[in-house]
Amino acid sequence: MPIVNSIAAQAEEMTAWRRHLHTIPELGLDCHKTAAFVVDQLRGFGIEDITTGIARTGIIAIIEGREPGRTIGLRADMDALPMQDLSGTGWASTVPGMAHTCGHDGHTTMLLGAAKYLAETRNFAGRVALIFQPAEENEGGGRIMVEEGMMERFGIDEVYGIHNSPGLAQGHFATNPGALLAGVDEFTITITGIGGHGAQPYQTRDPVIAAASMTLALQSIVSRNVSALDRLVVSVTQIHTGSAMNIVPETAMLNGTVRYFDKAVQATVKERMAEIVEFQARSFGMTATLDYSEGYPPTINHPDQAAFAAEVAREVAGENAVDADAPPIMPGEDFAYMLLARPGAYLFLGQGDTPGCHHPKYDFNDGIAPIGASFFARLVERALPIKD
Repeated sequence: MPIVNSIAAQAEEMTAWRRHLHTIPELGLDCHKTAAFVVDQLRGFGIEDITTGIARTGIIAIIEGREPGRTIGLRADMDALPMQDLSGTGWASTVPGMAHTCGHDGHTTMLLGAAKYLAETRNFAGRVALIFQPAEENEGGGRIMVEEGMMERFGIDEVYGIHNSPGLAQGHFATNPGALLAGVDEFTITITGIGGHGAQPYQTRDPVIAAASMTLALQSIVSRNVSALDRLVVSVTQIHTGSAMNIVPETAMLNGTVRYFDKAVQATVKERMAEIVEFQARSFGMTATLDYSEGYPPTINHPDQAAFAAEVAREVAGENAVDADAPPIMPGEDFAYMLLARPGAYLFLGQGDTPGCHHPKYDFNDGIAPIGASFFARLVERALPIKD
């Protein structure tokens, strides 16, 4: 079964939704305008069971099928990023410093497209929980929705989500039966030395030297403390220090990110990082503190649900357009919390050769919205068949 005909017929309408959402990006939990637009559309589809205010601006809408049965959750994220929109399109962001450069406007559109079809046909036995989530990019809206009892309150049995994928052929799907995206941790290291005149460094304890040495030493965690077969990234992404060319500063700060899949690897990173920070600082006659923050856990698909989702994707996109054993990647995703709470799967949907997510010239490819909507719709019909 290819793209659902009635969903294909509404492609122009879906494009209009998406481009409108692109002009009004919002950050974090404060997706008020986006949520209002979503609710208006859902009501226009005849969906009356709509709950708002979960994780501040999150929405869950329920569509009842023709017969009783299980509840399938379908999730879309709604938030944007704190950056400028340099796409140059006629529907570019109208909000300075905010932009839909990760395609969440497209994800919301795909779920709305599926919602319209499912509300019209109701060709399934059970219920669909449409999950519109804020704050994927930073505050973990998925975690908050789960902690606020979303799964229990709405009786969700399984949960599925899609993310667009620049670089993957347009309309192709990719997933796997296990770890798909990495866990995401952050760290801040503060080094305290003794400042002084840049012409008399022997009278100081220079934190710049310690910061440089520490940055290099942290790379030994990946190369010398973890198996080459374990996926791990330790990246120092910021060094902040100094105020003038002739002053040795008093302090230096390092910030960075850790990406992992295995909890034992995460534990090794935390232990070795603490040791490196303490003893590197001592070796330079200074003190240092480590603030290590655990973030999103790895996004790990459930094997049975991932295999089922891949079958549905093949029906929609074609046998040769689905990679069901795609390698995991190192970005993170707070859909991980939903997969910890319920069985389910996450998939990538290719949007072709476009700028990557988080690039200032990124724009969602409207051509894939009917494909994603068809996947969601067909997944529900396959998972919740009406009895003969």
